[in-house]
Amino acid sequence: MTETVGQLTAVSVVHEVGRALTVAVHGVELFRYTYRPVLPASECPCPYFHPLRSLAGDVVTGHRPHDHRWHKGLAMTATHLSGQNFWGGGTYTPGAPGNGYVDLPNVGRLEHTGFAEFAPGGRPEFTEHVDWVTAGGQRWIEEVRRFAVRDVDPTDGSWALEFATELRNVRGAALEFGSPTVFGRELAGYCGFFWRGPRSFTGGTVIAADGGGGPEMMGRRAGWLAYVGTHDEVDRSATLLFLAGGEPPHWFVRTTPYPGVNPSLAFSSARELPAGETLRLRYRMVVADAAWDRDRLSRYVKKHPW
Repeated sequence: MTETVGQLTAVSVVHEVGRALTVAVHGVELFRYTYRPVLPASECPCPYFHPLRSLAGDVVTGHRPHDHRWHKGLAMTATHLSGQNFWGGGTYTPGAPGNGYVDLPNVGRLEHTGFAEFAPGGRPEFTEHVDWVTAGGQRWIEEVRRFAVRDVDPTDGSWALEFATELRNVRGAALEFGSPTVFGRELAGYCGFFWRGPRSFTGGTVIAADGGGGPEMMGRRAGWLAYVGTHDEVDRSATLLFLAGGEPPHWFVRTTPYPGVNPSLAFSSARELPAGETLRLRYRMVVADAAWDRDRLSRYVKKHPW
């Protein structure tokens, strides 16, 4: 069943009950959020945003690409969590032959259990409960995530998606977030809030705070990081600006062989979450039409503080 949950002059929210939400502004679908996906268990079924679009209507996410079927637009993930895989695909295993990735029976899932709040007005906001369940059926994390549309500016050609999460450890023992780099693979520290770009964005431009940018940003800290890509079919570019609340994260960023950005939870060292405690994180992803330069990005960040 599909129902229109909220509709104003500029903003509309459509809820495909039991499956997905779509949010549109001025007739342009900004995103579809699939919270109960139908995916193979090996891909770690979880809620995800795809497609995400610019105000011009251009898609800025990639979904289930042939090189990594478990990449799902924009999603909250954990490549290594105390021996479980909440990312999908093979698990990086030190000493394993080939590239070190092994298909193990350890791929969990993130289960939507309900929306606590549903406020689809002029500034659509959603509060969702998600359980992190292991391959063996054990619930390890109770998550409360909040996401919202912010700062829609047709003149500037930009809008922002804010995403905050509270991850409460209900395992009964400490949990440890990790990444392939934690276990020995160089420059593969992905873990957490992960964006996979469309294939046309391969070879894009990376710009970061404090004069940083380019391939050297892999594994480095920065207060913000932007990815500029070019669309197929239309003569336009887009800029994606990523910010993380709190201490500047270590960034995982690739332009080749695929476009991807992740403010990593555990790039080169593990991160422990004690039993019963809650890890609170917040992110902002700005989607802008056109190729923004460093000056324009810096002005935006100053104009839109946390």
